Amino acid sequence: MTESKQAESGGRASGGPGAFSRWMQHRMNARMNRRLRKGKGTFMGMDVLILHTVGSRSGQKRESPVAWFADGEDARLIVASGGGSRNPDWFVNLMAHPDEASIELPGQAPVPVTPHRLEGAEREQAWQRIATAQPRIAKYQSKSDRQYPVVRLIPR
Repeated sequence: MTESKQAESGGRASGGPGAFSRWMQHRMNARMNRRLRKGKGTFMGMDVLILHTVGSRSGQKRESPVAWFADGEDARLIVASGGGSRNPDWFVNLMAHPDEASIELPGQAPVPVTPHRLEGAEREQAWQRIATAQPRIAKYQSKSDRQYPVVRLIPR
């Protein structure tokens, strides 16, 4: 990519988000996390939790607000949509350091979880429940060139 093309795309040669997009996402995530900690746990009609991960390369602690769906008594399902052709950073971090994951529900302390990426029929069953509960996610999926990963989070 030429320097002028990099400048137009926010300085990114890899196709990832530019500096401004990352800054905006960071600000929006911080705002949502503050709302969750005050006990307000919905966004656009979806339940939201704070997913605690460790950066896959940096090793730094990360906090990401993520929509979740009930799965049995205590487990939660999350979808790595993130838009675009790549998985979101939180998913990469979660898969790189699964033993360090925890979730924070609105107004509660973080709870350690074990993530399980669902595959095959198990993923399909979970996906159908998610798509029924939130058709918006199914619409996003239909416009993507990748299959969104579905992860079950089970409290430890």
